[in-house]
Amino acid sequence: MKKIILGFAAMLFCVQFSQAQLLPSLKLGIKGALNFSSLKSDGKWLNSDTKTGYQIGVWGRVGAAGFHVQPELYYSQKKAGFKDEDGENGEAVLKSMDLPILLGTKIGLGPLGVRIQAGPVFSFAQDGKVDFKSATDIDNYKKSSTGIIGGIGADIRNFTVDLRYEHGLSNISQNSDRSQKVSMWSVGIGYAFL
Repeated sequence: MKKIILGFAAMLFCVQFSQAQLLPSLKLGIKGALNFSSLKSDGKWLNSDTKTGYQIGVWGRVGAAGFHVQPELYYSQKKAGFKDEDGENGEAVLKSMDLPILLGTKIGLGPLGVRIQAGPVFSFAQDGKVDFKSATDIDNYKKSSTGIIGGIGADIRNFTVDLRYEHGLSNISQNSDRSQKVSMWSVGIGYAFL
């Protein structure tokens, strides 16, 4: 009889735990990040150094059964130092609204957990320009671009910490002979209100 009661209690616990994992969850919050970006070019016409920029925005997360979707919207300022084929040094500043849509999973219980996430990111240039701080005037940049982003993160109660890598998939220059793509690492923190 004791074994039957313990078995029944264990079965109820498992059912309750599995139902809790299947229920949808929702989180909304804010985030900020430092990013370390560079411009990658085809050929040797542009050498880029990594510079520090920032991101600030909002995020949401909807999940069930151990998986989640996390859309974000943030203002991003990406910087890259460069030297062009003429030896001209300068700094590129890319200002955009970025929309990543991350798919992921969380490993852990309760308020503590580690996340693995990846997905596409869509960038929309603030003014359709890339500002170059040098004597060289380089313009004709596309107003939108796409990339892929992935990384790891941790949740500690309402706080989040993320380490991500973003790789540009599309050429941000309208000049097909001088293809440029953004490559970026970011370290961010966030806070969930819900």
